[in-house]
Amino acid sequence: MGGVARVPVAIALGSNLGDRDDYLDEAEERLAGFLNGAVASGRYETDAVGGPAQSPTYLNEVVVGSTQLSPRSLLEALQTIERGAGRERPFPNAPRTLDLDLILYGDFVIDEPGLQVPHPRFRDRLFVLAPLSEVAGDWVDPVSGLTVEQLRDRCA
Repeated sequence: MGGVARVPVAIALGSNLGDRDDYLDEAEERLAGFLNGAVASGRYETDAVGGPAQSPTYLNEVVVGSTQLSPRSLLEALQTIERGAGRERPFPNAPRTLDLDLILYGDFVIDEPGLQVPHPRFRDRLFVLAPLSEVAGDWVDPVSGLTVEQLRDRCA
């Protein structure tokens, strides 16, 4: 008995370079290695936000599950998966093979160098809120106190 408690987490996945479905499929498989009960939303095709003009469209989804990893260890695991998919960061919002963002980590609010949870911009991003509402619509944002569905409706 005992051990570290599992924490529910939400991770946003996106890809707009190469075989987007393959990158997302591979990321789902890798996430299942450390997320218990991982469930993926449907995939959404969306325009790039904040990147260079004429950026390819994104394929986005969200995966939820629970983990025993600390927030920092989870972030490092996500970045390892991104690097394995050939993710490069030549400039902010550059097109990418794979983008993994830690959106929610239980009801924790974390503001540390390189780690902000909940993700600071998720409340304004329908490309995160729409898939997240499919798999965790009743989850509550610990900052606003609103459910994911309420955030989605407000954003739409």
